[in-house]
Amino acid sequence: MNTTDNTTKEALAALSPDWETLTDRLETQFGRKPDLQAILFLIGIQESGQTPRKFKKEEKQDLMHVAVCHLLTDLGYFRFKGLDEDGWPHYEGVRSMPVDANDLQRQELILKQQILKYFTD
Repeated sequence: MNTTDNTTKEALAALSPDWETLTDRLETQFGRKPDLQAILFLIGIQESGQTPRKFKKEEKQDLMHVAVCHLLTDLGYFRFKGLDEDGWPHYEGVRSMPVDANDLQRQELILKQQILKYFTD
């Protein structure tokens, strides 16, 4: 294991109390504790302006994609392009996220940091 892996694990561990507080708060609000995907889904609904309802699988994936793009815009990974004719937000990739297997934890860390920021702002 290299130093970057240890640093990422330590950062995830340091983030854990704030993450638990957020998921506990959302559990109180929605009746069950959400995982990362469920939180992305909630952010996607909020950012797309969709009315909460029963979504098809593809719509759920689109909503999570909207959330990821929105969250990573501040970090320069995406740029908001505008809304389509149905009111859905569209983003353009500006730079790539780390993609090798060792960077999956780093991706999780970045998303969790941005989610915490989203719910704090």
